[in-house]
Amino acid sequence: MATTTLMKLAFMLLMNLAICSAESSIGRKSNPNPEEFVKSSCRATRYPVLCVKSLLAYASVIRRSDRQLATTALSVSISRSRSSAWLVKKMLKARGMKPREYRAVQDCVENIGDSVDRLRQSVTELGRTGEDFVWHMSNVQTWVSAALTDDSTCLDGFAGSAMNGNVKALIKDRIVHVAQVTSNALALVNRFASRHPP
Repeated sequence: MATTTLMKLAFMLLMNLAICSAESSIGRKSNPNPEEFVKSSCRATRYPVLCVKSLLAYASVIRRSDRQLATTALSVSISRSRSSAWLVKKMLKARGMKPREYRAVQDCVENIGDSVDRLRQSVTELGRTGEDFVWHMSNVQTWVSAALTDDSTCLDGFAGSAMNGNVKALIKDRIVHVAQVTSNALALVNRFASRHPP
């Protein structure tokens, strides 16, 4: 009799442990830690590895906020764009540049400047989405898309084999990186918009 009672108690204890473990696992999945939140959110982007690499360091600021994730992604894009603009502008002082290359670099500096302005507007607008959510989010999406177009326009200036060379290669590497970061930011903005309907 005592043995049967002990076996029942042991069985009940094991069942309780299993239930608690399952509930804990469900809780972790629905409420991931900040690092896991960033990693899982980045799966919605076109360049997930770059997304994780550029945002994971800000996980403690992002926490589990879709809005903060989108804002941080835009801020990272601004920072990378500014850095690239500085480098491209510096190239204007390089010697031996062909006139056509010089004009393309000048145009690129202007395009990146426009891109930075649009991204800054987007961050400001994202902070105003409390009221009239759809209108504000539409502005953000439009401006980030326009920033991507600015990046693409910069690269268009170096099209053609006549422009092949070190200047084109250096600028292309930087601008492609910026465009990928901005593309990821747009994907996270879209994710925020879809997960927070009006």
